[in-house]
Amino acid sequence: MNHRPKICIGLSGGVDSSVAALLLKRQGCDVFALFMQNWHDTTGTLHGECEWEEDRSVAELVARKIGIPFHFVDLSDVYRQRVVDYMFAEYAKGRTPNPDVLCNREIKFDAFWQAARELGADYVATGHYCRKDSFTAPDGHTVYRILAGSDPNKDQSYFLCQLSQEQLATALFPIGDITKPEVRRLAREADLPSADKKDSQGICFVGKVDLPVFLQQQIKPREGDIVEIFRDFYEGRPVPQTIEEMAEPIRYKRGDGKVIGRHIGAQYYTIGQRKGLGIGGHAESSFLIANDMENNLIFVGEGQDHPGLYRRALRIRPEEIHWIRPDLTMEPYTERRYNVRIRYRQPLQGAVLHHRPDGLYIVFDVPQRGITPGQFAVWYADDGEMVGSGVIDK
Repeated sequence: MNHRPKICIGLSGGVDSSVAALLLKRQGCDVFALFMQNWHDTTGTLHGECEWEEDRSVAELVARKIGIPFHFVDLSDVYRQRVVDYMFAEYAKGRTPNPDVLCNREIKFDAFWQAARELGADYVATGHYCRKDSFTAPDGHTVYRILAGSDPNKDQSYFLCQLSQEQLATALFPIGDITKPEVRRLAREADLPSADKKDSQGICFVGKVDLPVFLQQQIKPREGDIVEIFRDFYEGRPVPQTIEEMAEPIRYKRGDGKVIGRHIGAQYYTIGQRKGLGIGGHAESSFLIANDMENNLIFVGEGQDHPGLYRRALRIRPEEIHWIRPDLTMEPYTERRYNVRIRYRQPLQGAVLHHRPDGLYIVFDVPQRGITPGQFAVWYADDGEMVGSGVIDK
């Protein structure tokens, strides 16, 4: 008698995972729901309370409505260790991490998968808007591909950019080939309790936070100067010629501009930030263009087209390069063209990847705004396949 695969759906209480569960049930799959709690602390959350209790209640109602078993697991300890502690460490270095990417790699498709497997699961399904397929390599083993979701407004493949072949082998994305409006329609037709629930925002499983307040749990405030860099600073500067020079950010000094205010700690601010700087008296908005952690300085420029916001290239350190398709790994001193994005929802940008001994350099066809250390650069093939990713070093 053939074993009927058992599928665990990560049911969050949101409409996406609810419809994913509904579709699996309608397909006749042996499916059960598992809700995970990953956060207890309310420090810095804008709602002042954890929303997980309401989410769990909705998820349980959805499971009952669909007619599938419901389970609960508390992964808050491992979430703090692998995601939140990483966040604090990165911000302390003046980098801007992406906790959602880490959450998928370390929690949903690792710790959560382990919990699901203990309950008998063969696969774990989520409500991500992305697609997966596979093919058989010449040597006979299966190669898994992850592709952008069919809804261009909701494609969430970026957040899965650190998954491995092993993780993809047991992952399912039931709503990857349908659109968000269709998901809402299916939920309403099935009268699911989550049908009109708003999409979650903020940090994965923590919610919307006042970031400085949240970070102050571990990173102490330290006042410093805000220095404005004027456009004439760039006049007469040599134009970068090599890929290494293009990827090198400008290292500003206090004397390069004018002190125009004070901040509460360079570690609380990120490249491209506009809100929360407390700067007035300008015709246009001011944006953060650089921070100096050693001297606790932040540098700003006026206008969203300020030259300090743009750069042509970035570098990823060798140990931070991740190939979702290991068979496509680049050899040293080779180059290859891909479509790249450096943040979620950014339109894909044409670029050439250059593999060097000191890392992977990505040189864009046009200068990019707000290249941010700590974020992930992700590269795609022309057919929408996500091929690899890496943490931006500089």
